[in-house]
Amino acid sequence: MENNKKYLSLKEKIGYSLGDTASNLYFQTFMLFLMYFYTDVYGLPAATVGTMFLITRIWDTVNDPVMGTIADRTNTRWGKFRPYLIWVSVPFGILGVLTFTTPDFDPTGKLIYAFVTYNLLMMAYTAINVPYSALMAVITPNSMERTELSSFRFVAAFVGGLIVQASVLALVRYFGGDNEALGWQWTMGVLSMLAILLFFTTFITTKERVYPPKEQKSDFKQDLKDLISNKPWILIAGATVFQLVFIVVRNSTIIYYFKYYILDQKISLFGATYELSYEVLSSSFMLSGTIVTIIGAILTKWFAQKFDKKNTYTFFLLGSAIFSAAIFFVPQDAIILLFLLNLFLSFFFGPVSVLQWALYTDTADYSEWVNKRRATGLIMAASLFSLKLGLTLGGAIVGWLLAYYGFVANQVQNAEAITGIKLLMTIYPAIAGVIGALLMVKYPLNNKMMAKIEEELESRRANELATN
Repeated sequence: MENNKKYLSLKEKIGYSLGDTASNLYFQTFMLFLMYFYTDVYGLPAATVGTMFLITRIWDTVNDPVMGTIADRTNTRWGKFRPYLIWVSVPFGILGVLTFTTPDFDPTGKLIYAFVTYNLLMMAYTAINVPYSALMAVITPNSMERTELSSFRFVAAFVGGLIVQASVLALVRYFGGDNEALGWQWTMGVLSMLAILLFFTTFITTKERVYPPKEQKSDFKQDLKDLISNKPWILIAGATVFQLVFIVVRNSTIIYYFKYYILDQKISLFGATYELSYEVLSSSFMLSGTIVTIIGAILTKWFAQKFDKKNTYTFFLLGSAIFSAAIFFVPQDAIILLFLLNLFLSFFFGPVSVLQWALYTDTADYSEWVNKRRATGLIMAASLFSLKLGLTLGGAIVGWLLAYYGFVANQVQNAEAITGIKLLMTIYPAIAGVIGALLMVKYPLNNKMMAKIEEELESRRANELATN
């Protein structure tokens, strides 16, 4: 029966994955450029931006679980989660443009405008990404099929990253010329239109197949109790926070690292000398890393089957941290070594990003197996909150530490500021990566355990269908 369909068509896998391309047109822009936009273009102090990012998460402690609860209780002919891809995509696109608009206000007015638009944008991000993430848990009951689907999803996510890394700075220059603020506004307009189109495609090409037990009654308190007693979810959620701190601190610092430390460089390669600007070097650095990350993501299912999902996540995150720390010791003019270490780091991070969401869907199955109740939306909303908490902490850390080390936008930096930028690019992310890996040592849902859970849940669902 359709409800028990385990294996998805290639069309559905690609269609689902395009939703993460759409999300990452924004998410990658947040990670790579939002801090830079607010400090070097919009004109806010770095410490102020860091504090704004952190305050936003206070609202998310309410907003995220509320969205998950709403999605769990949504019932339409299109399912519980798919309709939000249509309902929210256009507001999401509009808010993206407004967030990257620089109004002609005084400093207080600009701060208020930034706070309001950024908070509204993150609310819209929640309203579309909680249902999108939950959809992966109900599109098929098969755990390994979801792992493969997660690989498709994150290859598509990294394609979104490639689009951002390859085009954003060029589009800003094309649309804005000497007016960088105007360039950012128009660039986000282009990205927003593409994101809306991709979300619509995901809606059209997917179907929901896994539903809560028919006897289950809505009970938010019980759903919340199930969540906080779900040990596997707590562990992967904690690891996610540090995983995101790792990648956000590092990625947010790349543009500063090249603009103020690496600078423009002359590179000799195969007998020829090239003069490369810091913009070209930073874009090439990000692009080459993302390409290698995609290769790692494609190989995730093979790694997960051979070494177990838990072990793959843990050791690959640890490996990424080790390569990150090694970059601290690379001299300013050792560009080839810098790029080489980044390629190793990026390859190791590919399976980490893929497995993060596959492990979350496993914790949803685990909760149903233990409690005989399913609250997919709440679990994925709480999981998205962990991701956004890591995103926010990472952004706040960058803002606060840039200010602590004496960073001043658009000026030559002193030695202390350069040291701070180098630490933010390398050592501080590595520390977060190690902590995230250590949290996963006690994660109990290995491949063998998930096969048992899947078999028992299938038996329950078959019995339920037979009695109805």
